[in-house]
Amino acid sequence: MLNLPKPILISNLFPEIHAELITLLKSLSAEDWQKPTACANWNVKEVALHLLGGEIGNLSRRRDGHSASASIRGWDELVSFINDWNELWVAAASRISPRLLIDQLDFVGPQLCVYFQQLDPFAMGGEVSWAGPQPAPVWLDLAREYTERWHHQQHIRDAVNRPGLKQPEYFAPVLEAFMYALPNAYHLVTAAEDTSVTLTITGRSGGQWSILRSQSIWTLHTGAPNHPTAEVQLDEETAWRLFARGIDPSQALESITIHGDRSLGLNVLNMVAIIA
Repeated sequence: MLNLPKPILISNLFPEIHAELITLLKSLSAEDWQKPTACANWNVKEVALHLLGGEIGNLSRRRDGHSASASIRGWDELVSFINDWNELWVAAASRISPRLLIDQLDFVGPQLCVYFQQLDPFAMGGEVSWAGPQPAPVWLDLAREYTERWHHQQHIRDAVNRPGLKQPEYFAPVLEAFMYALPNAYHLVTAAEDTSVTLTITGRSGGQWSILRSQSIWTLHTGAPNHPTAEVQLDEETAWRLFARGIDPSQALESITIHGDRSLGLNVLNMVAIIA
């Protein structure tokens, strides 16, 4: 049975994952800070610097109305701009010590958490780029911000072998938010009316979602129709790493199961829920 997805209301989780990040960073040794991660050839310290840059940029732009962005036209230009901006920040901030980095994160982070909690989640905001060009409700924008913090913290946890935040209350909202990238992954795929693709994510934090072709667009639903055109199954670990581009589609192919129209189902591998 198909249903419309419910809003993802997670502003209460920002202080919790922030506290988990600070506790994690305070526990690291000097060697831990230099360990490589799966993120953009950055080490642990550079991922943490990236998180700090995101917090400062968000608070400056959103709360304080400060703008330092260029005019962006198109997805490729956005990706290039963001990548260059991130690399510039991380390089410039490399002189910051781990201790001072933690202090700055713990100064800026709580302020941003308070700001997020003051927003009306049901108001309309700007676009969430990987979900499509249309304006998005604030709750989806906040869910995107949550996935950014969660998956970068996972990069650090993986690098230093400190698992965490995989409980459903933390992990399930990430997968739910990522599913809003599913229709966009198929936006160039033409199909007959009522064609459907069902994606099942297995594991404690997983679920089932479908996209349905109607009036020449793909729309997201929870659940599944009686007879989906393609059925795709992934485990939750493979899913988040694939959608955050921690692994390549070719690596995920080993863990994917497809029933029905295989060619149609394989487009799930094109899902990207980050700007990359």
